[in-house]
Amino acid sequence: MLQQQSAGSVRNAALDPRALTLSLARDQHEVREAQRLRYKVFAEEMGARLNGRAAGIDSDRFDPWCEHLIVRESESGRVVGTYRMLSGANAQRLGGFYSDEEFDLTRLDHLRDQIVEVGRTCVHRDFRTGAVISLLWSGVARYMHGSGYQYLMGCASVSMADGGATAANVHYALQRASASPTEYRVFPRLDLPLRRARPTDPVTIPPLLKGYMRLGAYVCGAPAWDP
Repeated sequence: MLQQQSAGSVRNAALDPRALTLSLARDQHEVREAQRLRYKVFAEEMGARLNGRAAGIDSDRFDPWCEHLIVRESESGRVVGTYRMLSGANAQRLGGFYSDEEFDLTRLDHLRDQIVEVGRTCVHRDFRTGAVISLLWSGVARYMHGSGYQYLMGCASVSMADGGATAANVHYALQRASASPTEYRVFPRLDLPLRRARPTDPVTIPPLLKGYMRLGAYVCGAPAWDP
């Protein structure tokens, strides 16, 4: 997913400011809160196999180089949504973006210093009404405008519980509607077996991907398979 950022492309939903608050994680304790939510959503709810070193925590080598947006429920103080952002400058220091592990990004090399990579997006299952993700997107927009970066990039996950049929159908549907220009094309390091697609099946686009498409994002190539 690649999106050129422009003023006004992300708008905050009408929210009760007493109910939810948005901030950047200020210390390692707050990062840990975000990582616990990620584990709850990705491992416990979605069944992902995570390689974090601490029990109940989703962490990787990219986290220390990222800014972590968090949304809290004001009354309880618990973190109910999170997003991480890796700037082009920090990706260069680290040796690459997370997306470099899944895709060959050679055709985006000329944009690297203008890119912020977003990822590890998750919202607590009790708060998936759109308000939390709208706040997170408003935070990403403010970060982009304040730092001068021009592009957002990231990987979005689709369940493989059915062997990849849904993922393949989502790919075909999005490629028809939102394929990138050839000069922005990327290539999976491990191809998804697209033959598993059932083109006649109804296609349900995951909400996060649907939101990206509404904001004008490109789909930059075929999906990668991460076993």
